[in-house]
Parts: sequence; structure tokens; C-alpha cells
Amino acid sequence: MTDDSSGGRRTKVERVMDQYGLEEWGPRLEAEWIGDETERTSLRDLATAFNQAVLRAAVRDAGTSVLETDIESLYRILTDDDVSRSDAVRKRRELERSGVDIDDVRSDFVTHQTIYTYLTNVRDASLPEEDTGDRIDRKKETVQRLGGRTQVITESTLEELSNAGEIADREYDVFVDVRAICGNCGADYPVADLLEQRGCDCDESDAT
Repeated sequence: MTDDSSGGRRTKVERVMDQYGLEEWGPRLEAEWIGDETERTSLRDLATAFNQAVLRAAVRDAGTSVLETDIESLYRILTDDDVSRSDAVRKRRELERSGVDIDDVRSDFVTHQTIYTYLTNVRDASLPEEDTGDRIDRKKETVQRLGGRTQVITESTLEELSNAGEIADREYDVFVDVRAICGNCGADYPVADLLEQRGCDCDESDAT
């Protein structure tokens, strides 16, 4: 690991980038996190991509060449709890024979919280503010879309079970009504209506 003494204490992301020659990842992490109007990368996915770059650099520095798909598979083996212990041990031994110190490399992996600290404290990055009205409209559409999907799946399930003779063969009409009840006054709203009026107005009603 590199020394923190020069230039003040640095974040782990900075130290790891210096150690593995990954300086180009600074602007890349910021650009992908902020994204554009249609797509941006989550902090968890950024941490995974950065850690895979660390692993790739460590393997490269040891003089071993691996394909990109191999790096992704190797990273999963080293970090996924669902991977069998025998597979993990075998892969670790292969890497150690190639000169890769797996324990050191794993200690240099970062979490999504570490990425967030680096982006906000070091690069002074922040997500663009969203227009509240647009955000509410998008969320309302999401709820309605999920409700429609639930209706379709339910209708298909009933038809399948009816055809199999596991439930009475009848014509079934399926309705999906997503509602919310205010915990303050008990008013019952369709979620779409609640979002459109920006929440329950019971406080305003009480004030009048």
C-alpha cells in the first residue's frame, strides 16, 4: 500500500488507483455515476467495475494474461459467497502460483460507500437535481406499469390452473387496485391520485 503521509490523508480509492496505475478511473467513476438524462451507473456497479480493474491490474503485473470474461468470472469466484469453497481455493492457488497475492488484492477492493466518499469528498461530484414533477410522473407510471404486469400475470396464472383442472373452470375478471391509506387521518387513496396531489392534504384540512 502507498503512504498517506505526503499531501495529507487520502481516500482508499486514491491510494488504490495510485498503486495499480488506475488514475484514469477518477474521471470515469464520476462520469458514469453522474451519467446523462437517460442512464447512469449505480455505486454498487461502479465498485464492482473498479474492483475488477484492480484484479486485472494485479494479474497483469504478475505477468499473467487473462481475457475480460475470465476477470469477471475470477472476481465472482473470489467474492461471491455462493461459489463452492473448492472452486475458490483452487483458483486462489492458481493465482498465487502466478505471483498474485490474493489477500493483498482483496484488501484493496472497495465498497460502494467508499466510492461514494471518493466522488463526493474528493471530486466534489453530485447527482443532478431532478424536477419534482417529472420524478412524480415517472414514479406514477412505474406503479401503474407494475400493476398492469401483476394483472397480466394473475390472469395467466388463473387460466393455466383452470386449464389444468386445479381450479374451477370459470371466466375470471382480475382487477389490481393499488391504494394507500394515510396513517394520520385514515383517508384511502388510489396511489396514482395520491401522487398527483402530492400526498394526503389532511394537515391542510385540519388547519381550516
